[in-house]
Amino acid sequence: MLAAAGAVVALWTGATRYTGTVARGYRWLGGAALFWFAGLIVTQVLAVPLSSTGTPLSLADVAPLLALASAAIGVMVLAEEDRRSDSGTVLPGLADGYVMAVALLVIGWVLRFGAEFYRLGGRPETFLVDLLHPLTDLAVLGALLPVLTASWRRILVPYIALLALTGADSLGVGARISGGHQDILGQLAMIVAACLFGLAPWVETIAARFDLLPRSIQTAARGADGGLPSLLGVRRAAVTSSGAATIIAAAAVVVAAFVVIVHGLASAPASGLALVIAGGAAVLVIGIRILMLVRENGVAMRMWREASNSLRDLADRTGDMVLICDLDGIISYGSPLVSAFSYTPEALVGKALSDFVHPEDIAAARAVVAAVIGVPEEEALMAAPVDIASRPSAAVRGALSAGAATAEAAATEAAATDGNGRFSCRVRAADGTWRHVECAVLLYRLPGEPARMLVSVRDVSDQVALRQQVTHLTFHDGLTGLPNRAYVEERAREALDPSAERQAGVIFLDLDGFTEVNDLVGHGAGDLVLAQAARRLREVVPAQEIVARWGGDEFAVLVENATGVTEIVELAERLTVVIAGAPFKIAEREIGLTASVGVALADESAPGVVLRNADVAMARAKDSGGGRVEVYAPQMHADVVRRLDMASDLQRAITREELALQYQPIVELDTSRVIGVEALVRWWRGDEAVSPRAFLTVAEDSGLIASLGEWVLRKACAQGAAWRDASWDIGLSVNIGLRQLNAPQFSAQVAAALAESGLPPGSLTIEVSERMLVEDAGLIGDRLAELRDLGVKLAIDDFGTGYASLAHLRQLPADIIKIDPSFVSGLGVDPVLTLLTRTIVQVGRDLGMQVVAEGIEQPRQLAELKEMGCGYGQGFLLARPMGAAAVETLLRSGSGQNPEIAGQVVSDNETKPVII
Repeated sequence: MLAAAGAVVALWTGATRYTGTVARGYRWLGGAALFWFAGLIVTQVLAVPLSSTGTPLSLADVAPLLALASAAIGVMVLAEEDRRSDSGTVLPGLADGYVMAVALLVIGWVLRFGAEFYRLGGRPETFLVDLLHPLTDLAVLGALLPVLTASWRRILVPYIALLALTGADSLGVGARISGGHQDILGQLAMIVAACLFGLAPWVETIAARFDLLPRSIQTAARGADGGLPSLLGVRRAAVTSSGAATIIAAAAVVVAAFVVIVHGLASAPASGLALVIAGGAAVLVIGIRILMLVRENGVAMRMWREASNSLRDLADRTGDMVLICDLDGIISYGSPLVSAFSYTPEALVGKALSDFVHPEDIAAARAVVAAVIGVPEEEALMAAPVDIASRPSAAVRGALSAGAATAEAAATEAAATDGNGRFSCRVRAADGTWRHVECAVLLYRLPGEPARMLVSVRDVSDQVALRQQVTHLTFHDGLTGLPNRAYVEERAREALDPSAERQAGVIFLDLDGFTEVNDLVGHGAGDLVLAQAARRLREVVPAQEIVARWGGDEFAVLVENATGVTEIVELAERLTVVIAGAPFKIAEREIGLTASVGVALADESAPGVVLRNADVAMARAKDSGGGRVEVYAPQMHADVVRRLDMASDLQRAITREELALQYQPIVELDTSRVIGVEALVRWWRGDEAVSPRAFLTVAEDSGLIASLGEWVLRKACAQGAAWRDASWDIGLSVNIGLRQLNAPQFSAQVAAALAESGLPPGSLTIEVSERMLVEDAGLIGDRLAELRDLGVKLAIDDFGTGYASLAHLRQLPADIIKIDPSFVSGLGVDPVLTLLTRTIVQVGRDLGMQVVAEGIEQPRQLAELKEMGCGYGQGFLLARPMGAAAVETLLRSGSGQNPEIAGQVVSDNETKPVII
């Protein structure tokens, strides 16, 4: 009785050290001990024997039966977590328990119950009542056998206590039949059972205190997973829980068969001895064979487990992060590579997968996990619980279904495109950042252990960033950071769709004179100008509209949400103002630029046509002098086609040398003697003479100007040499532009033309505009110095239009000054222009330079220039441009005023072209 009371106290006290199901299990065991204690008290109070043959059960029998039921419940509660995660079925365990109970009953019958039965006289109906306690004990032991093998660490001691209780009840059968009291051995067994029950909640504490168990076993015992230690390196038994139950049952059968054989040899009659020995031996052999099969199965299981133990080594060495979690989505293991996400493996254990997945991606994860585990999509969305051995629990469905409905479509698509358990998502690192990862999910099983999910996670953040960068570079300009042409063309398909609610359109902008900027200061500085221009445009254009670099020095603005045509045109006007409003500052240099802007409005035309129309309008603005806005009109397209045809014909004419040179004489004003000529290129397109301004502009835009200029230089030098061979000592002037002068081999081209023709270098004059010298005197000066080293003369053309001061004049590397026609036209009419012209003439003479007045068309102009002391002149009054033969005729006449020669003019538009 004291032992039972001590067990009650020990169990209830020990239960307070635990929480959850473990605490409840020990309380049930405490209740069982309390029932046994109550039964003992009732027996003492009533002062009656345990029972007597022929009498029904007494009140003292009820309490032990209740105690047995409470103990069975307590053991099952203690093993609840392990039984929940055990993937084995119930029927094999119950079958093993039944076999063990029958074997124990056979042993008990042979050793104890049979003799009592025969002593009683063989009355089964009364004997069965006396066997009630041991039979119920055996039934409970058999039913709890699979529970024991699944969770032996915590319920082994209570199970042994029940086994001791069964022995005590078996030893008490004789006392019940005889109506006496239990013998000393039975009472001792009861005391052992009570002590074992009281010891149960303290076993782990005692083992840890005296270090009775290996540390790995202690750690495994404390785990809540129920099977993880064996999966990741902690050694488990060689067989599964069901295998262990089979071994116990088979061992019980072997012992029972051996007992039967021994008992038969001792007491069976001769007639039945052979049958007893044969039957017992057969059962013995079967039992031994079962043990051998179980052992063989254990060896195979051990080999399987040893192979599976390599999972940890693989997880530690692989380049991917490896996670193992149960079907609830709870992480039970993380490989060391989780440190790449700033986590420790211990920090992840017990956490849900859904805690780390981005909310927008969690629906995709849910769909893939459901597909891997084998749950239909519609069933995965249900909240009903499912079999944990083959399907995810309600917890995993609840956790993974936390993704918003907005991601449902993406999840369906992800699951549909990859049915092998792979998906991409974003996961949260410990520092709060989101990493892009690729995940692979695999259903992982080991015999006798719960099904799990094996998740490999590969960090692809760098690859995603690279893809995003490539995509950005594909649709953005690397210099300005603006969207590029490909982006505009892609976006225009949607943006330029005509709509009644809005007005869409395209603005094209080209920087006027940007080519000269590159030629003057280099492409690096030109890139800085483009970057500054991009910033200015972006500041002016509303944030919702797209500003892009179309290519080169061209920009495009895609307007999608204008209220009307006026708003788009006003925006285009603002763009011209922001470009021309302030100079661009490059390397302590200020460069002023204007912009040619074209506007095209969205209509029923295809987006590509609208973009082309804006480009055409921009070209028209540029042809009109630049610094202006042009809105596309249908006739502009015809002009573009005409220019393209002209460029094609011009290239063909240069290749076939179908161009012609004319020469405008330069006359000494005092003597009317021709002292030189200026070469001017002319083109007859079929029977039609093309305006020099028209085809030279086309040559500039198409890039043909370089080959055209080289052709003019060679032909003019050859003609000049021919005249000198004919004893006509006249100079030859050729105009060049900035692009031709900045060509790397221009000086070599000049030298080659002189050498090829035989023209003395001093007979050739290279004319450059004053504006070129002013914009970059240093760079141009170096190039001109190379020409002067060849012995070539240099002339400043159109002097007075480049804003060079007279004081700056003596710093320019020139031999000749050519006064611009705008000054000559005002002589005798405009006192200011007359005064400026007189000053230029005087300064030129003082500096020892030849002064040539261009554009002399009136006698008064000629008279004024002579009076000022200007030495040379050029213009229609003196001589018009003419062919080489006409020049020779003029030279023979010795005069520049020849009406017949003057009539050879090609066009009344004789604004002098510049051969660049």
